[in-house]
Amino acid sequence: MIKGSCMCGAVKFEINSKIDAPDACHCTQCRKQSGHFFASAEAPKDQVAVQGTENITWFQSSEKVRRGFCKVCGSSLFWDPVQRDWTAVAMGAIDTPTGVRLAKHIFVADKGDYYDIEDGLPQSEQ
Repeated sequence: MIKGSCMCGAVKFEINSKIDAPDACHCTQCRKQSGHFFASAEAPKDQVAVQGTENITWFQSSEKVRRGFCKVCGSSLFWDPVQRDWTAVAMGAIDTPTGVRLAKHIFVADKGDYYDIEDGLPQSEQ
């Protein structure tokens, strides 16, 4: 079981399955959401149990995706494609070992000019 939480503890979650290898998204929306780039991993929605749902604020960032934040401390927690059966969980919000490693970088065409990606992982322009 993988456990996670926001910074203040108002939102806690448990993932009752393995998660996919995470990706690092460098798109403009993820950079603005996280302050850098957003690393997240997919998990089946029916395997993610959340406590403190009343403390989650959802921002509809596009027609197909909403982003979940703790309304108390502002921690980024979820990237949720509403018509899919999975949600992406912020790697930085996970408290327990995950057993996964970063798999790739996406939307690198939008990355900030103040850093380089030099870890040798696959990169996708979009």
